[in-house]
Amino acid sequence: MTAALELRNVVKQYPGNPPVTALSGVSLAISEGELAAIVGPSGSGKSTMLHVMGTLDRPTSGEVYVDGNEVSGFTDRRLSAVRSRLIGFVFQQFFLIDGLTAVDNVGNGLLYSGIAKRERQLRAAEALLRVGLGHRLLHLPNQLSGGERQRVAIARALVHRPAIVLADEPTGNLDSRSSHAILELLRGLNSDGTTMVVITHDRELANALPRQIAFRDGVIEHDSAGRSASALLP
Repeated sequence: MTAALELRNVVKQYPGNPPVTALSGVSLAISEGELAAIVGPSGSGKSTMLHVMGTLDRPTSGEVYVDGNEVSGFTDRRLSAVRSRLIGFVFQQFFLIDGLTAVDNVGNGLLYSGIAKRERQLRAAEALLRVGLGHRLLHLPNQLSGGERQRVAIARALVHRPAIVLADEPTGNLDSRSSHAILELLRGLNSDGTTMVVITHDRELANALPRQIAFRDGVIEHDSAGRSASALLP
């Protein structure tokens, strides 16, 4: 199987006396088209994992591969290009701009792509249709429910058609009904071929996904797939 994301013996430390170790020699592979949960309590290192996997942060040591390319030595500009081409992010906080409609919030995900405004709006409308919000294109965030706002955030992550989506606590601010709807949406997007990694402290959510990777104290405590990065090496 081909890996969409790989970490090989990744260590992440933050300055301090002594330094704080958030990741301690982590090796992990996520296959193309996989739907996996990284689950653990607060402070376990799972959010640091998302930032390193998504190239938002660099490892202190070790190797990070995105789509087969070792990226930890890339310049900031090259990393930005990798993110804009391959990776979409969904966060617990929706980060929508209050004065913009749903379609304009989603279109902002293409703001620095060089795509003309009309094309950005068309792609944004297409992404909103994909997440079931074709009837909410011109609504402002304060006219949407929590679940709908999260769908807008997911559409914004999808608008540049990434191969990989990393979702950090995507149901953390939602009621159980909205959480279930978002879970079904993520499953549907994965069925369409998108590689999905969901970061969560919610064991129930994690258990509903095909693979669970349990984190504690900066290390993988358990992986239901029983494999690491070495399993995908030639």
